Amino acid sequence: MLSVEGKLISHAGEQDGRVEINTDTGLIETVGPAIGDADIDATGYLIFPGFGDLHVHARQDAGGSQNYKEDFATAAAAAVAGGVTHFADMPNNPVAPIDDTSFWGKQKLAVNAPVHVTLYGGIGPATSPLSFAVPYKVYMGPSVGDLFFSSQGQLEQALARYRGQDVSFHCEDPEVLERHKDELSHESRRPAAAELAATDFALEMIEKYQLRGKLCHYSTKDGLPKITAAKQNGLTVTCEVTPHHLYFDRSMLTDDNRLWLQMNPPLRTPEDRLALIEALRRGDIDYLATDHAPHTKEEKLQGTSGVPHLDTYGPFAAWLMSEHNFTPQDIARVCAYNPGRFVKPYLPAVLGAGFGEIRPGFVGSLTIIDPDNPLTVTAQALKTKCGWSPFEGRTFPGRVKYTIIAGAVYRH
Repeated sequence: MLSVEGKLISHAGEQDGRVEINTDTGLIETVGPAIGDADIDATGYLIFPGFGDLHVHARQDAGGSQNYKEDFATAAAAAVAGGVTHFADMPNNPVAPIDDTSFWGKQKLAVNAPVHVTLYGGIGPATSPLSFAVPYKVYMGPSVGDLFFSSQGQLEQALARYRGQDVSFHCEDPEVLERHKDELSHESRRPAAAELAATDFALEMIEKYQLRGKLCHYSTKDGLPKITAAKQNGLTVTCEVTPHHLYFDRSMLTDDNRLWLQMNPPLRTPEDRLALIEALRRGDIDYLATDHAPHTKEEKLQGTSGVPHLDTYGPFAAWLMSEHNFTPQDIARVCAYNPGRFVKPYLPAVLGAGFGEIRPGFVGSLTIIDPDNPLTVTAQALKTKCGWSPFEGRTFPGRVKYTIIAGAVYRH
């Protein structure tokens, strides 16, 4: 049995208490008042349910051609360093998980990772649903990989086969992207209009085909009222935002950092950034999800889109609390509770009630943050195989002190 005492944080409140985790089952056995003599005395820290990242590109597949960027072992090491206790991996691999055989082939590669990995299935023009329940990802326009569509009509033909499924959308309209393909900058080639048009179409498809929809890495303030209205009208739709869209904006781009801060969708205006922060705090955006994209330094200098974030997830959460008035309960909601609810239908029975709450029967995974111990990000400390971070040299106000995964303790 592993015992932890201190301030227990949930999406609904906080209390001083004690958690006891059965190290044989990996599940929480009891939660009660502090009695002293705990294995881990976390007094002065914040004890969260284990953080979950719903948008990771671990890059490993059955072919292994992109293992040089990252694999499940190194992605898991970066996750543990960042206080992430489970993550969901995206399907845009060279050997994409688009049917039963390819999905299980990829799943076998992830089973030995110290953090639990939920896999998305890929949707392409010719795919059909798998024979078992998985979340799906659809790339509405060209991104990194080959799973994408060239028109809304082509996309709808595919989505009609996925009625009632759990579908996450990369919202960039392919027709708008085509019209802007000759613009001078990456940001102009992928304008906010592409996200807004894709948002309208995604919400239409979610309603028409009764999908459980999620809009990935949202980046534009003008789309937020559309999402809020859809929720109020009864659509089953949620929304992610990334650390880079909350921390950086176009006004911060220079000749020196432009390629390093290139991603899809691109950085937006300062007004967009501040609106996204407020929407996440308010609850209109549901998840802090990294879009961890571990491309090499050489690839970044050649114009590849995407940035890595797993190592810095916990420190970034501390920044939201310190700099933008997020309460610990807000962080528990967007980093633990909501991600736990998303993956729950796809978890094996051995994980009990799943992730996201500090209650008996839930997985004994905790993220323990010291909110007042600054951390300066260095390349040398990173666990991601790509070995770089957009936050290098920046100091966050807090850090991860412990990551506990199903009763296994990682001290930082």
